Amino acid sequence: MKKQKGLTLISWLIIVAIVVFNGIIALNVVPVYMNDHSVKSMMRNLELDSTVRGQTPKKLRETIVKRLRINNVYSVKKENIQIKKSKNDYLIIIEYEPRGKLFGNLDYIVSFKHEARVAAN
Repeated sequence: MKKQKGLTLISWLIIVAIVVFNGIIALNVVPVYMNDHSVKSMMRNLELDSTVRGQTPKKLRETIVKRLRINNVYSVKKENIQIKKSKNDYLIIIEYEPRGKLFGNLDYIVSFKHEARVAAN
């Protein structure tokens, strides 16, 4: 009797189904993390930028929204940006949850929160 070598057709179909499922998830979720990387780097640059120091909260919010639009990040809305005043600086908090469809009735929700401090004077 010969020993079987390799996988059967059913085994190959199962492997292909798993790879396709993971591919669909990756194609939908990876762009969300790429957008978040843009938000994170924008917040880091905001702390180092001397042109935003001393701006009013309204002007800060406008600057943040403008920079997000330049980076093609549309998942962060004005309502997701909080600016809190402390003694010598502003604490900027961006907290948002991008949502989307995977397939059928299966959706994803991803939560992100980033903070930055900008000098008030």
